[in-house]
Amino acid sequence: MRRLVSLAVLLFFAIPFGLSVSGCKKALTVVYCNGGDSGPEVGQVATITLSPTLATYGESLSYGQIGQSLSASAQDCKGNSVSVRSYIYATSNMAIADINPSTGQVCSGLWNRFSGGGIADYTTCNPPTATPPGNIAYVTATGEGAVSNAIPVYIHPLVTSVVLGSATPQASCSTDPDPSTNCCAYTQTAPGNPTPYDQVSCVSQAQTRQLVARVYANGGTTPADNITCEVGHLNYAPQGSGNIASIDENGVITANQPGSVTITASIAQSGTSSAVGFFSTCPPKSIVLTANGSTGPVNQNLNNDLPFNATVLDTAGNTITGLSLEYNSTNQQTIPTSSNTITPVFPGTANITAVCNPGTCNPSSFSQIGYLGNGVPLTSNGITVNAAGTSSTVLYIGSTQSQYLYPIDFTTNQPGSQLKLPYVPNSMVINEAGTTIYLGSPQALMTVSATNNTLTSTNTTIVGPVLTVSPDSSTIVTTDPNKKTISIISASGTVEYTYGGVANRAQFSPDSQTVYITGVDPSGAPQLLVHNLFTGWTPVAAAPAYTDIAVTVPHAGAYFAGTSLYDGRSYCPTTTLAATGTPPVATNVFYPLADEKATKVDRISATTDGEHILGASATSATLQDIAVTLPITTECPQPTGTPIGTSYFQSTPIAHPLTGVTATAITGVLPSTNSAVAFVTYTGTAPSTGGQLPFYIPAAGGNGTLSFVTLSGTATTPVSGVFSSDNLTFYTGTAGDDLVHLVNITYPTSGTPTAVENTTLGPLTPNLPCGTGGQNTPVPACTAGTIVTPNLLVQRPKKSTQ
Repeated sequence: MRRLVSLAVLLFFAIPFGLSVSGCKKALTVVYCNGGDSGPEVGQVATITLSPTLATYGESLSYGQIGQSLSASAQDCKGNSVSVRSYIYATSNMAIADINPSTGQVCSGLWNRFSGGGIADYTTCNPPTATPPGNIAYVTATGEGAVSNAIPVYIHPLVTSVVLGSATPQASCSTDPDPSTNCCAYTQTAPGNPTPYDQVSCVSQAQTRQLVARVYANGGTTPADNITCEVGHLNYAPQGSGNIASIDENGVITANQPGSVTITASIAQSGTSSAVGFFSTCPPKSIVLTANGSTGPVNQNLNNDLPFNATVLDTAGNTITGLSLEYNSTNQQTIPTSSNTITPVFPGTANITAVCNPGTCNPSSFSQIGYLGNGVPLTSNGITVNAAGTSSTVLYIGSTQSQYLYPIDFTTNQPGSQLKLPYVPNSMVINEAGTTIYLGSPQALMTVSATNNTLTSTNTTIVGPVLTVSPDSSTIVTTDPNKKTISIISASGTVEYTYGGVANRAQFSPDSQTVYITGVDPSGAPQLLVHNLFTGWTPVAAAPAYTDIAVTVPHAGAYFAGTSLYDGRSYCPTTTLAATGTPPVATNVFYPLADEKATKVDRISATTDGEHILGASATSATLQDIAVTLPITTECPQPTGTPIGTSYFQSTPIAHPLTGVTATAITGVLPSTNSAVAFVTYTGTAPSTGGQLPFYIPAAGGNGTLSFVTLSGTATTPVSGVFSSDNLTFYTGTAGDDLVHLVNITYPTSGTPTAVENTTLGPLTPNLPCGTGGQNTPVPACTAGTIVTPNLLVQRPKKSTQ
């Protein structure tokens, strides 16, 4: 028994304390990398990766520059991350690349050590006192017995310029005193060995080029200053708007969308970047628009979608895809468009085009506009879309002598209620959306809601006539004769742009990006202004006195009525390139003269089929049908091509006498949106036959037919007019009776249209009383209490109830 007790005590002290009832604790198992029972172990440091972003191309430092702190990470033989207590950084050439062993920061020279005076070590980099031997060192990190990859560090004088240019032939690299980057040992050969880019040609979409450059020091660009192969790898980047090009790490540039951009270069990871050159993706040469496989015209039912397809070729004859085209309509009120699909919302006619505008398509820097065809617009052929049917009309009748606005809704055929305005207007326009009417006056800009016929605002900070409203309804143009300013104003009333002068006419392009403005400058001299969202304000030099504007259809510029002539001006600039420089600086004359005829017209307009410019003159008592041929779908002339001159637009005017009309002023030449008919309004004296409204039917070559509609009652002259959106009714305000007459137009399936006054629904009796201008001052040319002539008319379409 005593022996058993002694054995128990012995076992109690001999067995380990950690013994559990389930057995002894096992020792940690060692796993070897090779799967055997010896060799390197999993979990031990096998490799060290040093700064992977610098691993390929390294770091570049000018003399006395301090590099970035390096980062190291360790992995075992299985690629698992493992920790290292500390890394030691080393350099292969302490003479040119001194290193902080604890951070890896390289000094291109010598670090301060043991400076004393409280100055910490490794805070000041002293550049070499003489040009050091060699220009490259390799930096590594060690830890736990492993050594990292080597990071190349390029040491060089301060770079003063990098120039993109031609490549040195490989056979000449060893002898060329001014080598390019393709000669350097560190240059990576790009897959496919792309052709070097020469900066004097464009590159078609999806094609590639190799960028090569030369790097210089000392502020010069001579061979003696060339340090290209000392500085390390160059990183290129495109600068500018749009997706013009992309550049990979090998300096291979891929052309994407048309346009030109500046190329910048930074040297390895030095952090410096500067403009070094230029790149051009080939611009479009032609845009062919089709709908239903045809270039039109197209008949489309209301509320049905009609998609368009644009085929675009660049100046090298290659197809461009993914282009940022804008699709425009000449009649946003009835056939609006904001994409390549249109949906007619009211009966009417519009001309649809696709446009490449430099704001979003084919951009360039201002100094290179026109070079290689970049930075200039291009429009497609126009397709006429007809939406058949009838719509009703809401007509708004006003006068520059009355403080009242008279709306009439033809869906009810009930007399409207006059709306009293704060001031007598001197102008009235309605936006294409049909929602807002703007009335200018010497006292304020008045805004009326066209949906509920109420005055919505009176802005006394904006005075003077309202000249036009943009097709997208976002912008209006006004002019202040007292301050002698012309302003472009947002629909909310914010002045966006202002220029000196007094305007008499203004008209927007269908895309709302360009507005042409005529008038005089602050000194009273004739002035033609063009405001474009891409190029800003352009005062056109030496422009004569213009009295009216007609933007061409499709938009390739505009025609202008003059006191002794008419002019056509192109949206293509005349470009002159500097004799030196890569790329050369382009000097442009914007909106140059493209056509000129010694034919006087006072008012002018364009038909939407693009075949006619219609003008009329009071002094010669003629209507001019100007047959036009425009260089549509053709890119703007290159500087080395045929320059723009007075034959760039082709036109032939044919005169049609306004027999029996004695006009003192032409107030309007008003074509229907279907280009089938036009009317002329004017002031003057009544002929013996009564009020005569000139009615014109355009025809090919300008050989149309002019006739007259005799107005009923005591009407003397038709002073104002507007078409209904469906082109079936023309409304004209008349002097003599101070009424508004309705003229119905019939378009037979064969033969010519006819026009007859509708005496059943009209004339309308707005009874606009002479106003006081809101200042208790009688308006000139009328007597208080008398009825005045309705010389302000606008309309909007409305769904018919029948």
